[in-house]
Amino acid sequence: MKFGLALVAALAAGLVLAPSGASAQQKIKMGVSIPAATHGWAGGLNWHAQQAEKKLEKQYPNLDVVIVTARDVGRQANDIEDLVSVRNIDALVILPFESAPMTDPVRAVKQAGKFVTVVDRGLTDPSIQDLYVAGNNPEMGQVSGRFIKERLGGKGDIVVLRGIPTVIDNQRVDGFMKEIEGTQIKVLGMQYANWNRDDGFKVMQDFLARFPKIDAVWAQDDDIALGVIEAVKQAKREKEMFILGGAGMKDMIKRVMDKDTLVPADVLYPPSMIAEAMEITAKHLVEKAPIKKEYIIEATLVTPENAAKYYYPDSPF
Repeated sequence: MKFGLALVAALAAGLVLAPSGASAQQKIKMGVSIPAATHGWAGGLNWHAQQAEKKLEKQYPNLDVVIVTARDVGRQANDIEDLVSVRNIDALVILPFESAPMTDPVRAVKQAGKFVTVVDRGLTDPSIQDLYVAGNNPEMGQVSGRFIKERLGGKGDIVVLRGIPTVIDNQRVDGFMKEIEGTQIKVLGMQYANWNRDDGFKVMQDFLARFPKIDAVWAQDDDIALGVIEAVKQAKREKEMFILGGAGMKDMIKRVMDKDTLVPADVLYPPSMIAEAMEITAKHLVEKAPIKKEYIIEATLVTPENAAKYYYPDSPF
């Protein structure tokens, strides 16, 4: 399901646009705060944000979109303070670097009277946000757990590589663990790999050294999965296990298409959600369009049978 289609359906159901004459004259500023392109998914996120900026400023001449990127929590907190005090934004679209540390800085933005859209990594206090746009993280964990459970026949030894300490990571892991509950699947180890290829490699090396038998790896994220693949191949244990990542990276989708036994499937979590969040926010600000409080995209299991539908070779991710 695409957000654009969801929005069109919502409008058709009665959320009719209500353009305002005043809004057509007034300059509106939308700040967008996202993590820097430190890994593949974030690179795709940045690309989609930039494309949305061009599209929206062309569509709405009175809209000024300001994108800032941060490599850590401290920088992101400073960025959004500047967006409010210096750039005087009317709305903030933010994908928090981490959930807990960014909750109070975003709360300050809300208290300043700004419209707040939170994307992907939720805040620890969701009452702060006016709009939330994300993939279905509990479902992503459930879909991943169901695939591993069925492929292993309900029994086996696995390892889990988490992302970073965020609400969405907790949701994914909780969904996964609930799905394999009651089976004979044993989680040998679970460790954060920061949605990063190098960290995925290091964590998997540790798992490989500690556990002589691993039947499957839930890497959760395609960047992590690439590091896991490299570690497994270096250890020459690729015939022993399979790896399930997530997000829909074109390299991973291609592996699924080619029926790579090491990567039999993937689970979608598209970085284009930032563009959808920006578009919905802009439509609300400029056209005064009523919106839902939450837009969630479903987690689709990608297999050799449907992989071609999700393969975009020209995409940056």
